[in-house]
Amino acid sequence: MSPLLDEPAISLLVREHDEPGIEVRINFGVFAGRHATPAEIEELALALRGLVPAFAIVAENRHEFGGVVEASVHQVVVEVPQENAGGEPDVVAQQIVLTANGWALECMASRHGTGEL
Repeated sequence: MSPLLDEPAISLLVREHDEPGIEVRINFGVFAGRHATPAEIEELALALRGLVPAFAIVAENRHEFGGVVEASVHQVVVEVPQENAGGEPDVVAQQIVLTANGWALECMASRHGTGEL
């Protein structure tokens, strides 16, 4: 038996996972030119608390590779579990998109002074 098998797993294979009821991706790095700060993520969470009872926010550096194309972008992802998406998930999703857009513009304005795209 390999010594690595006796240690806690660093990498785990996930065969199944629950799909979120709503997933909103915010291309923060493309427009802000930087990563979202932990304080900014907290501000987004405060803004979303009135819309859905439970959600996750993931700030990620996403790297995509294929053929001759490589891309790297900083995204902020809002995931709402299916059981918290409500009876009209499309309406809730649109509210999240509008809230996220406003949040991103405020973040950019606080650092760049304009907030305009």
